[in-house]
Amino acid sequence: MRSLLIPTIIVAITACNKPAQKTAEATEQEVAKKELPDLAGANEKHLKNVHQLTFGGNNAEAYFSFDNSSVVFQSDYAKWNVGCDQIFMMNLADAEGDTFTPKMISTGKGRTTCSFFMHDGKHILYASTHLADTNCPPVPEHKHGDPYLWPVYAGYDIFLADLNGNIIKQLTNQPGYDAEATVSPKGDKIVFTSTRSGDLELYTMNIDGSDVKQITNQLGYDGGAFFSPDGSKLVFRSSRPKTPEEIKTYKDYLAKGLVAPTDMEIYVCNVDGSDLRQVTKLGKANWAPYYHPSGNKIIFSSNHASEKGYDFNLYMINEDGSGLEQITTESIFNAFPMFSYDGKKLIFSSNRNNGGGHDTNMFIADWVD
Repeated sequence: MRSLLIPTIIVAITACNKPAQKTAEATEQEVAKKELPDLAGANEKHLKNVHQLTFGGNNAEAYFSFDNSSVVFQSDYAKWNVGCDQIFMMNLADAEGDTFTPKMISTGKGRTTCSFFMHDGKHILYASTHLADTNCPPVPEHKHGDPYLWPVYAGYDIFLADLNGNIIKQLTNQPGYDAEATVSPKGDKIVFTSTRSGDLELYTMNIDGSDVKQITNQLGYDGGAFFSPDGSKLVFRSSRPKTPEEIKTYKDYLAKGLVAPTDMEIYVCNVDGSDLRQVTKLGKANWAPYYHPSGNKIIFSSNHASEKGYDFNLYMINEDGSGLEQITTESIFNAFPMFSYDGKKLIFSSNRNNGGGHDTNMFIADWVD
């Protein structure tokens, strides 16, 4: 719960008897590629060739494979025969408009979240509630006047699966919530969020699930963590209730398996938890952070400039908290950004180009520094 262009790849096939036909086909594909609409806004100077990857439902947390060829993501798109979020994989060379159906690689049971490729490109991590209940868990009831709430399902555990959907190993088995797992670019560590201490804290473990270590220990929701490009640091979102009233509200919600993600800031620390520092001091909800490939900047989603509270855009900030810059301007929701490992692409979720509806889709763009 960290609650996301496609260039057509033309494979040259030797066909000595039909060179002209192959050339014509290639030319047609190149023309089609050039005619894809660029959905970047006029003031989105860092984004070029913004192309839409999904076309219905809520599609989020799309994260690149380490070779940048594929993404895994979660979706509740009813057209793909799911009742709540399941994990899908998309080869970026194959995605061709709204008729494309990606491959589901979760079990189809329970609810899933937070998938991420392993370093070998042959396995993924994701969290699922299917062992606790094969049905979709209930969504928190929202009454008029209530704050926006996220469920923290105690049934979530983290699993390792192959790309055919076979679960290879269960990596967590402690009582309570275990989710939001991501993998270090070094391929040696996994970071995740857990309630095993009684609070929502960050933990790391070895790639095989061994040597679990608690990283954060202050009251509040620490989650949505990612490693820096060199694997030495973590960036994450955090709430820090301070007043007696704030602390009581936080604890009361957490006891019910809920959090109110309306007051969060971006933090960084070393991978062992040392040198913990607050990056943003913007107020409201600042979340979904990811390191720029330079390792010196962080891209994240925020509603700090919104009068309505639900208007989220992407921003970039230096790791020391200086140099805030707005990246997106289109639509009322932009979040879950991730840079490709070569730094050439940005993938994110947005409700731009949805005809005024509520669908949230994945978009990929060329990144312009």
